[in-house]
Amino acid sequence: MTGRHDARPLVLHVFYRFDVGGLENGVVNLINRLPADAYRHAILALTEVTDFKQRIVRDDVQYFSLNKPPGHLFKLYPRLWRLFQKLKPAIVHSRNLAALEVTVPAWAAGVPVRIHGEHGYDVHDLGGSNKTYQWVRRAYNPFVSHWIALSSDLGDYLTRRVGIPARKVTQICNGVDAERFRPAVSQSPTLPGCPFHRPEHWLVGTVGRMQAVKHQTLLARAFIRALELAPELRPRLRLVMVGDGPLRAGSLALLEAAGVADLAWLPGERHDIPDVLRGLDCFVLPSLAEGISNTILEAMASGLPVIATNVGGNPELVSEGHTGRLVPPDDVEAMAQAILTYARNPSMAQAHGREGRAEVERRFSLEAMVGAYRALYDRLLFGPHPQSQNQ
Repeated sequence: MTGRHDARPLVLHVFYRFDVGGLENGVVNLINRLPADAYRHAILALTEVTDFKQRIVRDDVQYFSLNKPPGHLFKLYPRLWRLFQKLKPAIVHSRNLAALEVTVPAWAAGVPVRIHGEHGYDVHDLGGSNKTYQWVRRAYNPFVSHWIALSSDLGDYLTRRVGIPARKVTQICNGVDAERFRPAVSQSPTLPGCPFHRPEHWLVGTVGRMQAVKHQTLLARAFIRALELAPELRPRLRLVMVGDGPLRAGSLALLEAAGVADLAWLPGERHDIPDVLRGLDCFVLPSLAEGISNTILEAMASGLPVIATNVGGNPELVSEGHTGRLVPPDDVEAMAQAILTYARNPSMAQAHGREGRAEVERRFSLEAMVGAYRALYDRLLFGPHPQSQNQ
């Protein structure tokens, strides 16, 4: 069904960079799961499309990298306009602030539908308080047909702070592949390559890019503090931090300075995340800001209790005292106490993990997410003409 005369509408997904991450993983799931006879897809990265594209199983997806240098996107507008004219996408779907500018050349090229998704805040805009970023979104709103917010927190940000009309905003939560991410069959699953072994050791850990907004150094500090508060747990409590990025070296330095580096494993980037999660006893997300976290959903689907900071969309996923614990952001003491609560009571941790899995099955299926995106695409493309919604 590919080729010049392919009648299926083309959705061009635009990113700053297409690489390992929760946002990108959600798009991979969407492309792989949307019926192939409904839409074609292409990926456009303003900087680079990485090997992460291999996660997409469809063979009719095109990829474009602009290798954008630092600075404003304005100089690339003519190139983008020509690309849009050539591809003739029915929908341009950009994501997060760094890609919002593409809505202008898309509008100029006559793309019928321009959708922009907000997936979370970055470290320069914790909680959406940056007035300049609010103004930027407001300024580009006339070029955006519709906005997608992944959480109610982000939806409120767009409508109340930015001033986007509520009729132009739809909330669509992420979904998780509950078959790929599932609880371990064995009572003591092994984590490939890990020097620690269950049930002798109790593993608390995290997975994700080790960058400022994810704040993994908080988990390293909380692990150190937990061992200070409960030295009797030193023979059993272990830390796993999977991922690469600027904070990996800082986390290692903290652990080494505290004399507990031998109790932690930081292997860098891994591509077997479902196996990694099944090898943990408890998952922690220490972020300073979040939308709807894919990694929380994946951990819940894997049957893990979740300790997360009480920011962004995290409270929409983690039910305090039922599927996990919520702690204030950047609070070492509170996170250490939450870790100790579960480490001292493994049966509670397992019970909260089971409830988390049940919650994923009830509310966060991939089928629901894909259905919501398709319904929105169909409505904007085949319903009332989207140009009337641009003001």
